[in-house]
Parts: sequence; C-alpha cells; structure tokens
Amino acid sequence: MDRAEIPMQARWDVEAFYPSLEDWKKDFTSKEGKKEGERWPELAKFRGRLNEGPHLVLELLECALGLERQLSKLYTYAHLRHDEDVGNDPFKEAFLRATALIQEFRKESCWIEPELLQLSPSQLDGLLKAASLEPYRFYLERIIRLKPHTLNAAEEELLAGAALALDAPERAFGAFNNADLRFPAVLDSQGTSHPLTHGKYAVYMRSPDRELRKNTFLTLHRAFSVYENTLCELVQGEVQKHSFYTKTRSFPSCLQAALFPHHIDTEVYTTLIATVRKHLPTLHRYMAFRKEALELDELHLYDMNIPLVGDVEIKMDFDTAARFIVASVAPLGAEYQKNLEKGFFQDRWVDRYENDRKRSGAYSSGCYDSRPYILMNYYDEFNSIMTLSHEAGHSMHSFLAWKSQPYQYASYPIFVAEIASTFHEELTLRHFLATMDDPLKKAYLINQQIEAIRNTFFRQVMFAEFELKLHQFVEQGIPLTPTLLKKEYRQLVADYFGPAVTLDPEVEIEWARVPHFYYNFYVYQYATGISAAHALVELVLKEGSEKYLKFLSSGGCRYPLDLLQAAGVDMRSPAALEATMAHFAALTDELKKALKAAGLKQKVCP
Repeated sequence: MDRAEIPMQARWDVEAFYPSLEDWKKDFTSKEGKKEGERWPELAKFRGRLNEGPHLVLELLECALGLERQLSKLYTYAHLRHDEDVGNDPFKEAFLRATALIQEFRKESCWIEPELLQLSPSQLDGLLKAASLEPYRFYLERIIRLKPHTLNAAEEELLAGAALALDAPERAFGAFNNADLRFPAVLDSQGTSHPLTHGKYAVYMRSPDRELRKNTFLTLHRAFSVYENTLCELVQGEVQKHSFYTKTRSFPSCLQAALFPHHIDTEVYTTLIATVRKHLPTLHRYMAFRKEALELDELHLYDMNIPLVGDVEIKMDFDTAARFIVASVAPLGAEYQKNLEKGFFQDRWVDRYENDRKRSGAYSSGCYDSRPYILMNYYDEFNSIMTLSHEAGHSMHSFLAWKSQPYQYASYPIFVAEIASTFHEELTLRHFLATMDDPLKKAYLINQQIEAIRNTFFRQVMFAEFELKLHQFVEQGIPLTPTLLKKEYRQLVADYFGPAVTLDPEVEIEWARVPHFYYNFYVYQYATGISAAHALVELVLKEGSEKYLKFLSSGGCRYPLDLLQAAGVDMRSPAALEATMAHFAALTDELKKALKAAGLKQKVCP
C-alpha cells in the first residue's frame, strides 16, 4: 500500500513538532553550528577551564545538555520520517544529515568527561557537594564512576569521530532488511498465492493452514540464506566494534563494557542464562504437550505460534483495541488512562498500518520535546492488540519520565526499558480473561500467556546466550563464519526447544534476521523485564500503583537495579526469574486441564 492511501488519523502526528520537512531544514540550519572550525563555539569556550569551580561546570552542563536537547529533536523527526518509508530519498537524506550532526556534536563535546576526570579527587568531591550542582549530582556521579575507562580528550575525540563509520554494520543491516530484501510470494494448502513481507510473516505464522506456515517460514529464511556471507560479515563487524571499544576502554570483556555504565554486574547476565538452562525441562515439557495437543507426528518451529485452541478469533479494529487497552490499565488510575487515551486518539501517537518500504517491526520513540510515537503494522487480530499494548507501555513510561524529570534524567536506562511494556501486556491479558465468559477464548488466552513467556523470556535468553557466544568468539580471536554461526545457533535451538521439536535446516540461519544482535547486549533485558513486570503487577494489585507510577516517573535518576529495588523488586536475586518459570509451569498445567475438560484438539490443515 502506498503511504498516501493511509488516512491521516491513522498516521503519527510528526507535524506536531515540525509542520513540514522544510521547517525541519530551517531549524537544522539554525542549529547545525558553524561550517568551519568549532561548530559550537559557545561550548568550546569552556574547554580548559573546568578547574575554575562549580559555577563554571554548571554553566557548561547547561550549555552542553541544552545543545544535545535541540539536536535530539532534530534527530527524532528525521528518524521517524525515515522509518515511514526507508526508500524515500529526501527523508533518508534528512536522517543521514541528522545522524552526522549528532556524531559531530559527540566529537566536539567528547572532551568534557576527560577534562572533568582530570580534576583532583578533592575538586571532584567539591563538585558533588556544591549546592548549585545538586540537580546534576547523580549525573556527575555516573561520570566519575567511569574514570578508569575514560580516555584523554584527544583520544575521546578520535573515538567520537570514528563512531559514524563504526556504526555502518547496523545501518547496513537496517537498509538491507527493511528496504532491499524482498521475499517471493508463498502458497497455502489450496494453492493460493500470498505476498510475503516482514509484517505479514507474523500473521501467516499464526494461520491454522500449516502449509502456509511452512512455506512462509522456509521462504523467509531461505531468502536470508542467500546472503549468509554478507550478513555474517555485518554481524562480525558489529561485534568487532564492541570488542574495539572494550579494549580501548580497558574493560575485561564486551559484556562488562556494556553493563558497567548502568552499574549492573555481569553475574546478572550469566545467572539469567544459568537459571534458565536449569529450568529448560519445563519448556521441553510444554513443547511435548504442544506436539500432542496439535496431534502432529513432527513439531516444527513453524508450529510454534498457532494457538492450541482452534476456531477462536479475537479481533478488534484499531479504535476498539485502543479503548480496550485503556480500560485494561485501570489499576494504574484514571489520570494514567486519560493520558493514554489522549495519546491514542487526540495526539495521534501511533503510525498504525503497513505501507510500502515502511520499517518492519514495532517500537516506541520520541524525545524530551516531543510526544511519544509508536510505529507498528496493525492487523485486526490478537497479536496486534498485544503489540499495541506493549508499545503503549513504553510510551507511557517515556511520557511520565519526560513530564517528571529534568532533561538529564528523563531517559530511563535500557535495563528497565522492557518492564513497562510487559506490565501493560499482562494487564491487557488479565482484562481479556476478566471480561470474557467463553471458555474456549479463556483457554486461548491462557495459551497466549504461555506463549508470551516463551517468546519474551525463554527465546530472548536463547538470543542472549548466542550474543554472548558471538562476543566470546571474537574476544578469543575466532573468526565468525556462516558455518560456525549456523552450527552454534542450531545447537542452541535444539537445547532450548528440546527433543520434541524437529529442526529444519533453515532454522540455522535465523540469527541473520535478528536486528537485536546489533544492539549490544540488549535482548537479555526482555527476560529480566518480563520477570520484573510480573512481580510488579502482583505488587500493584495488592498494594496499589503509587510505587510503580513513581518508578515510571523516575526516568534515569538512579541506577536501574536501585529503581527496581525502590519499586519492590530485587533483580540482583534470581527469585523473580524462578517465579516466572514457576508461573510458566503453572499456566501449562492450567491449560492442560482446560483443554482436557473441554475435549479440545487443535485442527491443523494438512
């Protein structure tokens, strides 16, 4: 579909902060600084003077963060426009210009932290105790903690100048995956041809037509297999970038380099993998049950997403789904509901439908001076409802943090990024269960709860383990080749899914289509996030929403584990992980009873 065919009400309202691309260009020109020499002399004037005292450091921080805030607005508009149509040259040019300008700013401001850290211990202590710098105390504490891993000003400037080139693997994968890669049409069991896109892949994989699911799975993965060498080099380039930064900043491993800035010990990551591995038999039992319930001789990965309860459809158009989600978050209070409803309908946060060359997947974005924005491809079915709820959770987290915190603390750390989204999903699922009398639909929803944990917890831990392997190979000097990656990935899939699942050869290439492998140890946070979210839902339903809303409003004013501790969940302990796996096992037993009582069997087309 051409984007022009989509009604304006169904598109996000990016015109709210720039009426047109021309208006953006005018603001860009006014903010891009000088073309020669120092772009931002108002920033450069502080260089070499930070030993003059707290008053000058305060002026510097206000200047630097003020410029960063302006550039963030320019970048956000450009990246949203780019993702509407990644093949649109004017938007692509704007995005590249904004990206380059951000890199220029990082290059020109990269002297700040090294110069601060050259101050004596007594001077740094004086900054932390200065009343005028109280609003920036935690901001400064985080910088000072990084002193052993911060280079001198010249070296930091060199690194900042190289960042745009070093980010090429991620950009190249995005362009390939979203704009250049095309899939052949796929046939269903009746011989009918269906166009295949990233958005429609997820829809077809839930179809009761097994032939359509099989052809969809095989066709998409074979398309990636054609480019396995190129994609392997892109992944290798990304991991080598992480390894380069790790060595340059004197960290012992890529994992520690990624977690240290957020004050997260590597044991949080390794304990997650070890704890899940210990409980893999729980997942294996569910796989065996799924195979039995579907009455299949062989269970393949293309049989994973079909509900075990047949002939059940939960469909809603976008407006109905949005209102349902608003109703589902009632435990968070009327004010929360009012803000969410306004975002859905009046402020047009959501870019709802798929169009030609639109970025695949779904996300929530925005900046301190914009409203939240949600990109997705909505189809009137259950999974789209849940995706909308998920992204709305992210958006409300951003909305409350931006509203409550000063700019320097408005961005929440990535460790807690998936908690609000998963919390939303859980409330929406519970609202479905509470408002439906149909036993078939209730069994369907229990199945969906199980699948949410399987996908967001077990599967993401599998990805996290694979990502750790990628980095360990590079750290050990072992070249990444398609053969190695396919072998390692297949073994992980076999370990996690267990003996009940038959693995097709195409499974081996799935790593090549996962964009999160370019995000530097992001995926594990889906698993920690769902565990924390389930614990927080129980706390909110028992004790009220005050602590949770405070958590959402806190942004990044504390380290992530401390934010969660204040909200009532200790993620330094495996207790929340153990509780999630126990919940998964209990839901599996509950589903078995529901299906047995109703005498239900899923009908799978041959």
